[in-house]
Amino acid sequence: MFNFWGSKEQQLGESRPSSSEQSPQQPWYSPSLVTSPSSSRPQSSGGQIPSHVSPGEAAGIIALLKDKSVDELGKLLTDKNAYQQFLNSLDQVSIQNNIREELRKETLHLARENLEKEPQIVELRNQCRIIRTSELATAQEKLNELENQRDEILRFYSPGSLLHRLQDAMKKGDEESEELQQKYMEKEIDTAAFVQKYKKLRSLYHRRALIHLAAKTSSMG
Repeated sequence: MFNFWGSKEQQLGESRPSSSEQSPQQPWYSPSLVTSPSSSRPQSSGGQIPSHVSPGEAAGIIALLKDKSVDELGKLLTDKNAYQQFLNSLDQVSIQNNIREELRKETLHLARENLEKEPQIVELRNQCRIIRTSELATAQEKLNELENQRDEILRFYSPGSLLHRLQDAMKKGDEESEELQQKYMEKEIDTAAFVQKYKKLRSLYHRRALIHLAAKTSSMG
C-alpha cells in the first residue's frame, strides 16, 4: 500500500514546480513509513489501519486510492487531517471504531451499575462486621463450651478415670462393711439384718474387685 503511495509521491514530485518557483510542503509522517516495507502504517488517536489485512481488503483500499487525483494523494501525504478523514472512512476502521465505542459504552454502563450498588455493598459489609463481632462471637463461645463438655465426658469415661472411680467404690464398700460390723458388735443391729446387709456389701465389693482386676489386666495387655 505504501509502496503505491511512494510511486504516487514520485509522480507528484515530478509534476511540482522546482524549489525556486514553489517551496514544497513537508509530509507529516516519517519518510521511513513509506520507504520501509516492514514499518507500521501511520497512526493517530482516531484509528488506524489494521496491521494485518486480507488481500481483498487491501485491494479495496488500493481501489479507493486509484480513484484519487495526484493532488488528492499529495494532500493525504502532507495533510494529517485529510489522511485521518480518509482513514476513518475505511470500512475496516469504521468497524473497529464502532466496536471500541460499544465497549466504551458497556464499560461506562457497568461502572454506573457498580456505583449504584455501592450502598448495598456498604450495607452488606456492615452486616458482615456485625456478624463477626456479635453472632460469630456468640457461636464461638457456644462451640468452646460444647468442646469443654466433650473433653470432660471423655475424661470421665476414660479407662484411667473408670479404674480410679472403681477403686473409690471398693474403698467405700470396705468402709461401709467395717461400720456395719461395728454396729453389730455394739448390738445396734440384730444378727439377721447384719447378715443380710453385710452379705450384700461384700458381694458388691467382690464384683467390683473382679471388674477392676479384669480392666487393669486388659489395659496392661
